[in-house]
Amino acid sequence: VQLVESGGGLVQPGGSLRLSCAASGFTISRFTMSWYRQSPGKERELVAEILSAGGSTNYGDPMKGRFTISRDNAKNAVYLQMTSLKPEDTAVYYCNARHTLLTTVEFWGQGTQVNVSS
Repeated sequence: VQLVESGGGLVQPGGSLRLSCAASGFTISRFTMSWYRQSPGKERELVAEILSAGGSTNYGDPMKGRFTISRDNAKNAVYLQMTSLKPEDTAVYYCNARHTLLTTVEFWGQGTQVNVSS
């Protein structure tokens, strides 16, 4: 089982980035897929999530209106489109897959670094 993030890098304030998360070893279709981020000295926080059924989305307050999460179950991947990036968006971004039935099954990726700086 693996989640592999890609697409991070250095971008200027106001710029855009698109992160990708490729899943292998399991099928994401029944999983809630999420992006979290963590910057030095801060707790990991939810960036966005997309539910397995219906594709409903939720966003952390600082991301609303700027970030868009999407999923492609056929490609077993989830994406995060980030626009109007700010220096405070600098963090390691992690992909998460979570499925709860009788118990919770959860997987994490290794993260991809996003740096927003001029």
